[in-house]
Amino acid sequence: MKHNYILLITSILSLNSWSQDTIQLSKSDLQAKIVENNLQIKIAEKNYQSAKADYNQSKSLFLPNVTASHTGIVTTNPLMAFGSKLNQEILTASDFNPALLNDPKRTQNFATKIEIQQPLINVDGIYGRQAAKAKMEAYQLQTERTKEYLELEINKAYMQLQLAYKAVNVLKKAEETTKANLKLVENYFKNGMLQKTDLLNVQVRVTEISNQLQYAKSNVQNASDYLAFLLNEDNNNKIFKPSDELENSVTQSSFETKLSEERKDIQAMQKSVNAYEKMFKSSKLGMLPRLNAFGSYEMYDKNIIGIKASGYLVGAQLSWNVFDGMKTISKTEKAKADFQKAEVETEQYKKQSQLELNKTSRQLKDAENKINLSKLAHEQSQEAFRIRENRFRQGLEKTTDLLLSETQMAQKELEHLQAIFEYNFTKSYLEFLSK
Repeated sequence: MKHNYILLITSILSLNSWSQDTIQLSKSDLQAKIVENNLQIKIAEKNYQSAKADYNQSKSLFLPNVTASHTGIVTTNPLMAFGSKLNQEILTASDFNPALLNDPKRTQNFATKIEIQQPLINVDGIYGRQAAKAKMEAYQLQTERTKEYLELEINKAYMQLQLAYKAVNVLKKAEETTKANLKLVENYFKNGMLQKTDLLNVQVRVTEISNQLQYAKSNVQNASDYLAFLLNEDNNNKIFKPSDELENSVTQSSFETKLSEERKDIQAMQKSVNAYEKMFKSSKLGMLPRLNAFGSYEMYDKNIIGIKASGYLVGAQLSWNVFDGMKTISKTEKAKADFQKAEVETEQYKKQSQLELNKTSRQLKDAENKINLSKLAHEQSQEAFRIRENRFRQGLEKTTDLLLSETQMAQKELEHLQAIFEYNFTKSYLEFLSK
């Protein structure tokens, strides 16, 4: 009686956890949503936009810098007072009186000034702009690779959901089989054909299957939560259900085992190396002189709004930072080290990627072999259980042997489903590595 209460409580808990809203979901729906909603893709896109803004900022190398100002002063400073009158073009002969020059009256001046600075020759800036462009292109390639990775991840998550539902079905069948055997054993026990220990062993097995089924349903919820996370959706206690069946076929596919230089992440690494190289060249050329043009147009008046007098100034400046206390030299050495480090990291990444490609290629063959063996083992376990069940009904098999055979049959079916999942994911992963 106590055992029946335990089964009732377990069933109620299982029913409550399984009575949530179930949403049908296809793989094509996921692939359409993930690019639009996934947070990781949004982060990658923001990194690209940031790098693009840096590149646009480098346009200042060619475009003029224009500023405008309006300044008002009131002064009795002899020099400022004389200069203000001179700019306003209001000097008279009486203003050269030494007494007035030394002790001028209060003078006010309003100046409107428009300044233009135009870079002409800045060789280091050109390489800096090229570096910013390479960095922008690297982030663009990384964004594209992130989308490819998320496609792989969404396929994996979807297959995990499919596997979780398959496991639930397997354990439901196992539960039905075990409960049917329990009724049979109970009848045998009532008729004195079996001992109490045989009945208890079967009851324990029923409880084990119920617990395993509850865990399997929890895995469905976990897989649904992860899919909701990838899609950046609020789960709100909902459960996703795949509308596509878990693919259960082994196809002969040929994949390139040599690492492709066209892979987006490899191209991004090369662009990154190119950016560091340009920064290194920019640092070296930072010791060269720079040529910039400048000009200004100025308007003066003693009133806050007025242009009584005006004038302009145009010129060019050739500047050369001859020595800045080893700052430029040290910056160049650092840029060189960063460039060389990027080259080594790229070479290491390529070799690691080649190792991963080779390993995954072998894993695909192993997974294919595992599917075939697990399928055979499952079929054999089914036949063994059928024989033992018939012999048990005839009183020729022990209860423990029947339970062992039933447990093995369910276990082999789950192992076969796991082998199918591993094969499908390994195949998808190999496709991802071969792009």
